[in-house]
Amino acid sequence: MDLIIQNAGLPGHDAPVSIGIEGGVIVALQPDLAADAPHLDVPWLDVPRLDAGGMLVVAGLVETHFHLDKACILDRCHAADGSVAEAIRLTSAAKRSFTPQDVYARGSRVLDRAIGWGTTRMRTHVEVDPGIGMRGFEGVQRLAQDYAWAMDIEICVFPQEGLLNNPGTEALLIEGLRRGARLIGATPYADTNPRGQIDRIFEIARAFDVDIDMHLDMGDTEAGMQVEHVCRKTEEFGWGGRVAVGHCTQLSVLAPQRFAAVAATLARAGVAVTVLPSTDLYLSGRTHTHAVPRGVAPAHLLREAGVVCSVATNNVLNPFTPYGDANLLRMANLYANVAQLGRPADLAACLTMVTDDAARLMRLGDYGVRIGAPADLVLFDAPTAEDAVATLAQPLWGMKRGRMSFSRARPHLHAPDRHRP
Repeated sequence: MDLIIQNAGLPGHDAPVSIGIEGGVIVALQPDLAADAPHLDVPWLDVPRLDAGGMLVVAGLVETHFHLDKACILDRCHAADGSVAEAIRLTSAAKRSFTPQDVYARGSRVLDRAIGWGTTRMRTHVEVDPGIGMRGFEGVQRLAQDYAWAMDIEICVFPQEGLLNNPGTEALLIEGLRRGARLIGATPYADTNPRGQIDRIFEIARAFDVDIDMHLDMGDTEAGMQVEHVCRKTEEFGWGGRVAVGHCTQLSVLAPQRFAAVAATLARAGVAVTVLPSTDLYLSGRTHTHAVPRGVAPAHLLREAGVVCSVATNNVLNPFTPYGDANLLRMANLYANVAQLGRPADLAACLTMVTDDAARLMRLGDYGVRIGAPADLVLFDAPTAEDAVATLAQPLWGMKRGRMSFSRARPHLHAPDRHRP
C-alpha cells in the first residue's frame, strides 16, 4: 500500500475506519489496518499514515451543473433588473469578445477555488452559437486537460441563445460532440417553439449516443412547463437515467397534488433534477412586490418520490449569479436554509446531493469510498455529515487518485494568556 488513512469517520459507519490506498485506488476498508499485522516487520506497516482524527471523510464533491466559460465577468456586465432575459442579453454581448485564453484564465480562478473546497468532479455547460463559435469550448477543453490532476471535468455543449431560432447553432453543437463533449444541453425557453428544441436535442443525443442535461422551466408560475414533455421524450427514446434537468423553479410553485404527479412522472421516466439554489434565489420573483417566491425546487421532496437529485453551483460572478466561491458545501447549506431543513437525516441528505446522488446523476460508476474506487477523498473538520452541512465545515485536505490536491490548517487563535484553556 502507498498510504493508510486512519481514524476516518465515514457516513453510515458507527466507528472510525482505516482506508488503504494503492496505485491511486482504495484497496482496503476496515476498522484498523495496523491491528491485522501479526508482526512489526510486515513491510506495509512502514507505509505512510494519515490520521483523520475521527473526522468526516467523504468521496470528493461532485459539481453537476457549472458554467466555467462565463464565470467572473461582472467587470464587463452591469445588471440593472436581475432578470433571466437581462442576464442572457448581457452575457451574449460580453462573450463576443471572449477568447480561449480569456476563458482559460477566468476558469482557472474558479477551479482553483473549487479544488480547495473539495470538488473532484465537475460537469460544465459550455455555450456554442454563431456569436461565440467554439472559442469557449476550446478554453474549457484546455482547462479539463490541465486540471485533470485534481478534477475530472466533462463538457456539455448547449444553445443558451436558442437552437431553432438561431441558425448555425446546431452545426456547432455537433462539432462540439465530435470534439469530445460528452453531453448535449438545451434551453427550450430561448426558442419560440420550446418543444421543437427539446425534440431536436433528443434526436441529436440519440444520433451521437450522449446524455442530455437541460436548463428547464424557469418561471414564477406553472405556465408553460415542459418537464412532462421531457419525461415523455425520455421514455420514447429509452433515455431513462441519461437525462437531467436543471433549475425547474416552476416546481416550487405547484400545489401538492400537482407536484406529486410531476414527481412521480420524473421518477418513472428516470429524469434527474439539479437544483441551483444561489442562482434560482437571485433570479426568481423579480416581478413580485411582496410574498416573493423562493424559486428553489424542493429536491428533498423529489428524492422522497424516487427522483435522483443534486444541488449545484451554476454560475459564479456573472449576471446570472453575481456572487459565489465555488464552494459546494455552501450550496448544500444554502439549500437546507431555503428548504427549512433541520433534522439530522435531512441535513445529511443535503451532503448526499453533492456527493453520492450527484455521482448517480452523472453516472459515475467508479465513485465512492469503497474498495476499487479511485481515492478521491476529502476530510471535513466535522464529526458527521449533518454537522458538516450545518456548520459549513472547512475541508482540511483533499486528494485525487491518492495524491494530495490541497490542504489547509485549522485557524490558530491568538488569545491572551489569561483566556487560554
